[in-house]
Amino acid sequence: MEFNYKFKGDTAVTGNAHATNMSFAPDVYRDPTYFSGYLNKHIPFREAISALHDIVVSDFRFKPKDKSDYKEWAKQQEDIWLAEYMRGSVEVEQKLKAVRTELETIRRQKEEISGPFHKAKRKYFDYLYHANRDQWIVLDPVITVHPDELFFECFSQDESSYGKVGCNYNVFNKVNEFKCGTTNIDYSSDLYNEFQKIREYKETHFAIDPSGFEVQTTREESYKEVKIDVPASWVRGFLQVSSAMTIPATSFNLHPMDVYNICFMLRRYKEKEGPRSLRWVLKPGEPVKLIFEPWNYEVKCGRTIYEGTEAREVRVWGRRRLLLLERLIPVANHFKVVLLGSGLPSFYIADLGDLNFTLGLSGWTVNDWSRLGNFDLLAPRIEVDSMTMQKVYTGLRENWVEKPESLAVRLNLDKKIVLGALSAFTQVGRVIYDINNNSYRIRELSRESLPMEELRFANPREEAATRFVLTKNVTASIYINREGKKALSGTVKDKDKTYQPELLIDTDERAISGKCTCNFYQQNKLMQGPCEHMLALRIALREKE
Repeated sequence: MEFNYKFKGDTAVTGNAHATNMSFAPDVYRDPTYFSGYLNKHIPFREAISALHDIVVSDFRFKPKDKSDYKEWAKQQEDIWLAEYMRGSVEVEQKLKAVRTELETIRRQKEEISGPFHKAKRKYFDYLYHANRDQWIVLDPVITVHPDELFFECFSQDESSYGKVGCNYNVFNKVNEFKCGTTNIDYSSDLYNEFQKIREYKETHFAIDPSGFEVQTTREESYKEVKIDVPASWVRGFLQVSSAMTIPATSFNLHPMDVYNICFMLRRYKEKEGPRSLRWVLKPGEPVKLIFEPWNYEVKCGRTIYEGTEAREVRVWGRRRLLLLERLIPVANHFKVVLLGSGLPSFYIADLGDLNFTLGLSGWTVNDWSRLGNFDLLAPRIEVDSMTMQKVYTGLRENWVEKPESLAVRLNLDKKIVLGALSAFTQVGRVIYDINNNSYRIRELSRESLPMEELRFANPREEAATRFVLTKNVTASIYINREGKKALSGTVKDKDKTYQPELLIDTDERAISGKCTCNFYQQNKLMQGPCEHMLALRIALREKE
């Protein structure tokens, strides 16, 4: 998926002992978006933006150790041992010497054949590291300016961790001018090192350069055009994060020292066998408790009392990614933990005063946001006509950020209709859900319309579900329980088999639980989203309504 950018110059960082100026070059192809102000909260901003960088360069996928050096050393030791063992026999020594000579000749021939290739490969990577560092560390340059907040978003290299830094305008003083919108920023490779130089005593000017949108014809060479072939998984991951944020979840606050204890345990112990999960034990009125498997070490968060009404136990995997929060512990007031369920994504929101930092983790490291977590299939699926869709989008754009309840009242629309429209816009990259204050924000991920045919059916389940409905292989019924939730049940015929899916829909039209007799559900439950039979059930009932 190719994106075209055009920057006026490069991101520039200049400074001396008393002041630092950071000027970001925005994409001039997009609607003018700019900002200019001086930092007021130096240290929290430095730590938050540095933690965001840690997410960008992180890759927690398993990497097998390179044992080539050890094997070469072991071979040398074996030759030495064999030579010492056979030293008493002159004949054996002569034969061994002949074999060694032959082996050395073979090694030289091999080096002569493969040597030039390895030298050329090393020379290429050395050049790439110094000349185009961005090909080594891909920083997802998405920044959004809103009337109340400036926020950055990024993805990790393994696409299993999502990061967002939100800065309200108290983070800055002397805000000169700004224009709301989303743009792509040209980040220089040395930007992270410059962020480390931020100090309280140094005046730091932060600007998304508005001059990038000046009309200039005499010096066109000052512009730099870039074409980036972005993988579809990167775009799909952004869409799935916002969808996952809207799913009903269990949440509670953690004291920074509790987060420190978690990081301390992860640093101190290294698991060598499974299970490698972290179990959150939540009991009403009692301190939150964590159990680290496979050792079953227990950590009690004495400063955090669970205020929920039901006891729960939630297991999460890929726990070492929580070390990405380590840098924020000294500057955080508290951490809000949002758990969607066992094996499902989790979110950790650091309250830094006038800043907030959101870390979103997929169910486990190898199950990244884009491949297996189709959480948009759990989102509200109400059909909304195009006129109403446009009305909702235009209404949200008037304020740029708003809670769905407030937007529904202001537009005189049913809340379900508004949620359905916002969900649709979320799934095409035009709106983002802000889990920090439970509101929706305008955020155009791309200047061009996203190819939804390519993005939506990365997993064939929804396509198969639509086929079942079109071929009339679905029978469905609905029951409204005492809480006003829809309990769906029925049968789905797939070739020579008949499945019996069930689905529970809440009052906001979100799927919150379900089950099916198919093999996909028996193996994965809802950890990878609903199966095609549950989806077919939902689509069939939607068609009837």
